[in-house]
Amino acid sequence: MTDVALQPGPPEIPDKLYFKIGEVSELLGVEPYVLRYWETEFPVLSPKKSGTGHRLYRRKDVELLLRIKHLLYEKRFTIEGARQALQSETRSPRRATSPVRKAGRQQELFGEDPLPEIRRELAEILALLK
Repeated sequence: MTDVALQPGPPEIPDKLYFKIGEVSELLGVEPYVLRYWETEFPVLSPKKSGTGHRLYRRKDVELLLRIKHLLYEKRFTIEGARQALQSETRSPRRATSPVRKAGRQQELFGEDPLPEIRRELAEILALLK
């Protein structure tokens, strides 16, 4: 493992079409066998293979691997927990609506500002977690 794992923040992904497993391994700071294992555990991760059988990761694969590494190493999720988190992210795609426009639309629908109610509910949740 290289000193990449010790650097704060996500690494800079070079502007390339395809990355070999060794490049991705070095970029993420994990061994190649870890990447191969993650392929078996996360069905959404499927790098292309060259004619000689070498794995070729696209930029979206590298970004997904960074997300998996974040969930497993920093958030301390289990493999199953990380898999579920990724599945829930893909099931509920984020909308392009800005929070300001959304709040305005909610006010039109409900006739009042929903933020005090949201704050109250969040305070209750926080109290439960303490």
